[in-house]
Amino acid sequence: MAPTVPSAAKSASPSQPSGKSEVADLKQQLRQLAGSRAPDADDQRRDVFKRVISCMTAGIDVSAAFGEMVLCSATSDVVTKKMCYLYVGAHARAHPDLALLTINFLQRDCRDQDPTIRGLALRSLCSHRVPNLVEYLVTPLTTGLKDPSAYVRMIAAVGAAKLYHISATACIDADLPASLKALMLSDPDAQVVANCLHALQEIWTLEAANSEAAAREIETLYSKPVVFYLLNKIKEFSEWAQCIVLELASKFLPSDNNEIFDIMNLLEDRLHHANGAVVLATIKVFLHLTMSMTDVHQQVYERIKAPLLTLVGAGSPEQSYSVLCHLHLLVMRAPMLFSSDYKSFYCQFSDPSYVKKLKLEMLTAIANENNTYEIVTELCEYAGNVDVPIARESIRAVGKIALQQYDVNAIVDRLLQFLEMDKDYVTAETLVLVKDLLRKYPQWSHDCIAVVGNISSKNIQEPKGKAALIWMLGEYSQDMHDAPYILESLVENWDEEHSPEVRLHLLTAVMKCFFKRPPETQKALGATLAAGLSDTHQDVHDRALFYYRLLQYNPNVAERVVNPPKQAVSVFADTQSSEIKDRIFDEFNSLSVVYQKPSYMFTDKEHRGPFEYSEDLTSLTVGADDPENVISAQRYQENDNDLLLSTSDKEDNGTKGSNDSSTSTYNAPSDLISPSLISSQTSAETSLINTGGPTYSSQSNFSLDDLLGLGVTEAPAPPPPALTLNSKPVLDPGTFQRKWGQLTLALSQECSLSPQGAASLMNPQSLIRHMQSNYIQCIASGGQPPNYKFFFYAQKDGATAFFLVECIVNTASAKAQLKIKADDGTAAEAFSTLFQSDLSKFGLS
Repeated sequence: MAPTVPSAAKSASPSQPSGKSEVADLKQQLRQLAGSRAPDADDQRRDVFKRVISCMTAGIDVSAAFGEMVLCSATSDVVTKKMCYLYVGAHARAHPDLALLTINFLQRDCRDQDPTIRGLALRSLCSHRVPNLVEYLVTPLTTGLKDPSAYVRMIAAVGAAKLYHISATACIDADLPASLKALMLSDPDAQVVANCLHALQEIWTLEAANSEAAAREIETLYSKPVVFYLLNKIKEFSEWAQCIVLELASKFLPSDNNEIFDIMNLLEDRLHHANGAVVLATIKVFLHLTMSMTDVHQQVYERIKAPLLTLVGAGSPEQSYSVLCHLHLLVMRAPMLFSSDYKSFYCQFSDPSYVKKLKLEMLTAIANENNTYEIVTELCEYAGNVDVPIARESIRAVGKIALQQYDVNAIVDRLLQFLEMDKDYVTAETLVLVKDLLRKYPQWSHDCIAVVGNISSKNIQEPKGKAALIWMLGEYSQDMHDAPYILESLVENWDEEHSPEVRLHLLTAVMKCFFKRPPETQKALGATLAAGLSDTHQDVHDRALFYYRLLQYNPNVAERVVNPPKQAVSVFADTQSSEIKDRIFDEFNSLSVVYQKPSYMFTDKEHRGPFEYSEDLTSLTVGADDPENVISAQRYQENDNDLLLSTSDKEDNGTKGSNDSSTSTYNAPSDLISPSLISSQTSAETSLINTGGPTYSSQSNFSLDDLLGLGVTEAPAPPPPALTLNSKPVLDPGTFQRKWGQLTLALSQECSLSPQGAASLMNPQSLIRHMQSNYIQCIASGGQPPNYKFFFYAQKDGATAFFLVECIVNTASAKAQLKIKADDGTAAEAFSTLFQSDLSKFGLS
């Protein structure tokens, strides 16, 4: 047999690079090709460059070949140039010393005869983002903005924004914003105009925090000449550029109705655009411009229905979902206007589950007396869906429609039919809805109980379904013959029930049943209380102990506590406040609508990771507050302006809790506080309670008597003296922060701004100067249109008491939310009046 010939060593293919040996081989080949004038040199360079880019893609460090790549960059081949620029841009920031080697050939290429190479070189030069090379960027950018090629001017406009992020001082000193503005208003190329507009918005928005001139320049962008100039050219723009121009137009404040109609006429054809982003941006302009015109605003809803429904049926499921989210927001604001289009929201077999869920919510919202039967019939078909979450949502949707008082008779019959489907999740969801229906429509109890009584608790596995059944067994035990025995069997299996919710409902249900059918339930009650008292769950143990002591004290009182006469529930609580919904509407055509929450809830730092947002204005803490980690207000404003836009949710929740305690759904029976109950206490108990108790003055007694309506009157309090403020208050940021965290909220109010004031807020510094002229100082501010946030303080003249104010202004609605804290709470109302008076005068002078 002939000996085997050893195979020649093969070089690694571009798709399978071999690490350091491959890089060394590439470097050697690049050195050989540097300066080569062979006829096929350009083709060889291109092949080697492809191998270098392939290694980069595979994650191999090829920065060692940086010098050789620069040497081989002297070529007229555009493809090779692009690969070279890609390589340089990827490694320049990580190797700033090596990046200096690229300056000469990039500047040379910026003067090339081919506009494509000039543009590519300028883009690569601006993409280095190396602070040490800033001085080499200004001249090429200035020249690029005046280049005869639109492509180069387009690249230069974006490069100016990149330069600002690298060195704001260099960008401003070179007067690039002024050049961009002039180019925006005079350049014949639409894409150049769009890039200039985008760069100017980015530069001036960031610069406005430190410069009043920049704030004034932002105002010029929202002026009538600029807005109408851009709108007249909108058909020439790309889809991306149209969205930028339309976003600008949505922030424009017209001076009269004629301007509103002019803009709407200009943009009418944009509603038929094939791109969904353009259509949504146009709708945002229409909605925001007509907010103050009720009749026209309603007509806008009618006008935008067809384009939105067309977009829902076209394109990918992801696009349909995004459009549906915006349509969902509009449906929730004006359900009656969409009630005739209910068939457009029927679920298709091919729809993803997230699209189906959104459609179910909209079907629930638009149901009325004219379409309830058709909608409920459709929803009942979904109850047997193989997609269990959608089946659950459809059953809930039927129940929500029933709670809206539309054709309740037929809907109750449909719900009761669900109980015959013999599916655990269907039964559980249906029982929860039947419970809610009985709370609102007690007159349907006989029909519902007749069906519910045939359900075995052993067939219900889900805790919420079992809890609903137990609630009905206790509430309507007088109508259900087997109720005491069913409850007794549940008590016997107490240890096997792992859900605290079910055990809590079982305790209350047995108590209710005992007061309605004592002989049959007495044994079960004793066993229930004994099991509850030995329960390891704290809530269950406490409730059992409470019931035991209440029965021990007085069974009649226990009955009035556990089973008081109840009124039908008229309205069920909404899960989202109207303020949140309005803020989402203000951020139409953004991710806020898709996430169904305002942008501050998913962009600000207090909502990221394990951070805990403290009441302090300027500190983000993990765990306990550390005074050493407090950031000054000035530094905070420079580093994180948008964080000031967030609301203090903890403070709002605390305020709600204190206020809502006086408006409970169930009031204690009046005879629980009658004199007979008080006199039934033993003398020892009375003396024990009175010993060490607080003593009340006659003034307090008179106030209590008046509160109880006993006719005691008092002389009206004299009007408070007029409040005057110190003209030169002094309060450092640290003290402000400490006071804000320590003081309780004195007032929370909403007030209005004049239209001129809302327009003037394009320059937030103007409001700060206006309030300073009224002896109210600003210690921190931030935000972007249409939302701005300010923290003010003032001092009472002749006293050390300070007033602290959080002011959140929405320029779109011309509303301001005020939160006031004060050292002297008695003067908070007077200061609030003074502050609102000063705020209402803003922009009028």
